[in-house]
Amino acid sequence: MQTSKGTNVNSEDICFTPALELREMIRNKIVSPVEVVRAFLDRVEKINPIINAYGTVLPELALQSARQAESQMMHGDPMGPIHGVPFSVKDVTLTKGIRTTFGSKLYENFVPDEDALIVERLKKAGGIILGKTNCPEFAAGASTRNKVFGITRNPWNTTYSSGGSSGGAAAGVAAGIAPLATGNDLGGSLRVPASFCGVVGLRPSPGRIPNVPTEFYWDTLNVEGPIARTVSDTALMLDVISGPDVRSPVSFSEDTEFLKATKDPAINKLRVAWSDHLNLSAIEKEVCEVARSSIRIFQDLGCEVVEDAPDVTGAREIALVLRALRFVGLYQEQLSSNPAFREHVNPLIVGNIEQGLKYSIQDLGKAERQRSDLWQKFHKFFGKYDLLVT
Repeated sequence: MQTSKGTNVNSEDICFTPALELREMIRNKIVSPVEVVRAFLDRVEKINPIINAYGTVLPELALQSARQAESQMMHGDPMGPIHGVPFSVKDVTLTKGIRTTFGSKLYENFVPDEDALIVERLKKAGGIILGKTNCPEFAAGASTRNKVFGITRNPWNTTYSSGGSSGGAAAGVAAGIAPLATGNDLGGSLRVPASFCGVVGLRPSPGRIPNVPTEFYWDTLNVEGPIARTVSDTALMLDVISGPDVRSPVSFSEDTEFLKATKDPAINKLRVAWSDHLNLSAIEKEVCEVARSSIRIFQDLGCEVVEDAPDVTGAREIALVLRALRFVGLYQEQLSSNPAFREHVNPLIVGNIEQGLKYSIQDLGKAERQRSDLWQKFHKFFGKYDLLVT
């Protein structure tokens, strides 16, 4: 396409341009926010029917926001860190005035009256929401499918899974229909789909991106986080969405400039522990071989690399109990009082609630004690190493 400055820019090139470069192109008026959004919407129209990354697309709202962003530039108004850059939002994250289904027939027509904090911050930074990305029901599952929108397919091979639970987010970024995407992660929901789709998914420390609003304000298991195509783009997004909020009792303040850190990534002399499976999970031979070959990069950069792992005995059992506690806390009352819940909701979720109800208060107490023991083991382990690579 020919831009407003008369420059010929390929629409597909725009869609695969890193967000950081896209931001600079907009600031330097090589492309306008409207041209950028139109390029992405054209590609969404072409690609989304094949992979089903978006459940809800917002062309009118996106173009309206792009025109506003363009007008602000013309008037010399201050620009945010991602002014004019599009992003997508996972469909379990609240968006004011935009349908949020949680991947469930029970909430198929639910429209929130407020934004989640992560969405609020992205919009305030100048980002433009393109739509809501697909996920398993209530974000519970390692593959992305539900009764509302169906299956999200892997853009590299549509017969393969995009992973979960942020599968729509990762597939959309990989397919060039969103440069930045929100997701959340309890047991891998940012990292698994990012790895399946070949993009970058980061699970931040609990409290770095406050989860507001939520039914579990003291939650340290489920976190919001970014998915992007590059490490720098992920850092750019993390800078925008990080920071404390008075509504969250677990949020914290830390003066870390993530994007700045990527510009000088010296890691020489760091002590790196490497384990292919942490004595926790079986790993495909091919995956293990690729990962092991990548460890040489750390050595080439001047790190000391040692094959070692912390003692993770009991980690799986702790996770199952604490995860079950979440399911009971969030959904047990609905299961008991609403007949439609059992009828329409994924049996996996019902099973998790029922399993949670079988645990005793002694089981919960033991899990919390074991969790503390596990923390101590990791704390001691990181007295010897700077990084743990798996």
